[in-house]
Amino acid sequence: MSIYSINNDIINNDEELLIAPNSRENEAVSDTKNCCKTRHVLALMGFLGIANVYAMRVNLSVAIVTMVNNSAIPQVNPAANESNVCLAPILNSTAPQPDGEFAWDEKTQGLILGCFFYGYVLTQVPGGRLAELFGGKLVFGLGILITGIFTALSPLAAKLDTWLFVALRVIEGLGEGVTFPAMHSMLAVWVPPLDRAKFASYVYAGSNFGTIISMPLSGYLCSLDFLGGWPLSFYLFGGLSVLWFIVWLFVVYDTPESNPYITTEEKDYIQTMTGQYDHTPRRNIPWKSLATSLPLWAILVTNCGQSWAFYTQLIELPTYMKNILHFDIEQYRRNEGKTVGSFVCPASVVPSLGFIAVALVGCNREAVTLLLVVTGAFGGAVYAGNQMNHMALSPHYAGTMYGITNAASNMCGFLAPYAIGLLINGRETLDQWQKVFYIAAAVNIAGSIFYALFASATEQPWSYQSQEDKKIDTRTEHDIEPELCEFV
Repeated sequence: MSIYSINNDIINNDEELLIAPNSRENEAVSDTKNCCKTRHVLALMGFLGIANVYAMRVNLSVAIVTMVNNSAIPQVNPAANESNVCLAPILNSTAPQPDGEFAWDEKTQGLILGCFFYGYVLTQVPGGRLAELFGGKLVFGLGILITGIFTALSPLAAKLDTWLFVALRVIEGLGEGVTFPAMHSMLAVWVPPLDRAKFASYVYAGSNFGTIISMPLSGYLCSLDFLGGWPLSFYLFGGLSVLWFIVWLFVVYDTPESNPYITTEEKDYIQTMTGQYDHTPRRNIPWKSLATSLPLWAILVTNCGQSWAFYTQLIELPTYMKNILHFDIEQYRRNEGKTVGSFVCPASVVPSLGFIAVALVGCNREAVTLLLVVTGAFGGAVYAGNQMNHMALSPHYAGTMYGITNAASNMCGFLAPYAIGLLINGRETLDQWQKVFYIAAAVNIAGSIFYALFASATEQPWSYQSQEDKKIDTRTEHDIEPELCEFV
């Protein structure tokens, strides 16, 4: 039997027994033996909620391929050099390619795809702070509900006026912007430090799942004639968000103490392991310390690099696959779950090399597909890595810090599409798209290098408001041996 001593707390791994003299003198605390714990309910509902918001975020990336009337958009004649364009496969040459109803050029498309993030970045910090002050349940839930309602209204807005559609997308961003910081704050309250990487991987994997489901399903719905095809995905995911919100209200609670269904064993275990018996929010935020914290800047910079690469794929890839590689929407429906859905989360150097390779292989559709799958296979570690780093620096301000870094990184959600729109702008050639992939790789690698130099997993001095806090918060991330953080 191996015993690890951590700040006067003794964990017996074989018996899942904890003795915490700082809080309950000589009292042994063990987790409930129930297979379905209340914190697992939070993880499941969080997973489904994040899956739904990502589905609503990315469905437009697929739908816009069939919404746009490409024949009505003037194109710059590409250079005579045949290497500058990809020839359409003979198999597709006889297939009808119906045009959409909107004459949006590349710059307008970039604005429409990116305007969501104008609102998204504005509510990141307020969302995290509201969750810290009042609890994350309503903040997270209402954020998804608002996003869902306006997603369902998007087809009507697009048909009425382009700028009305843009305004609705901004409002959707405002609603969704509170969700990730609010969930981060809830995880800090509900999940013991040893389990946070594991739980975060489960919950935030909803973004991958939502994209995997949304992109092929949206492609299929766009190929239908019913109600025009492309509006169906907006109605579907908007409606699902309303149903999810109703269930969320009844099964999730802000804290273990407020949950009437939690067992005494699980509640005591969570309280003891987190070292937080008083969930009174910290009223004062050490803004100066946050602004001068290099470890926090390391998270912010690497998140920006990852986000630029991520949104290059997530938002612009359907356009690249159709206009350069000549995939039609029906092929997109059949293949997306096996290809694009597998590479939705580029994270660091290996994915960046994948971008460079994509640029180099040119028109080889099979090689591009394989490289993009490999690119995404190395990206999911972000959810158990730098995305969880905030809780290690300070569990008390995890929501606020996540809001800060997520706001900065998601500016790439509108900067990347806008920059790509300016770069392409009527020049749908292989050369121009190669530049897009080179830029994404360079930005991602630069952010990863900065993170490697300045990141930290140690709780920062400004996390504590008094010496008494240090006595109470006996279970922090930096007290845990690295091998204890590996879970199955």
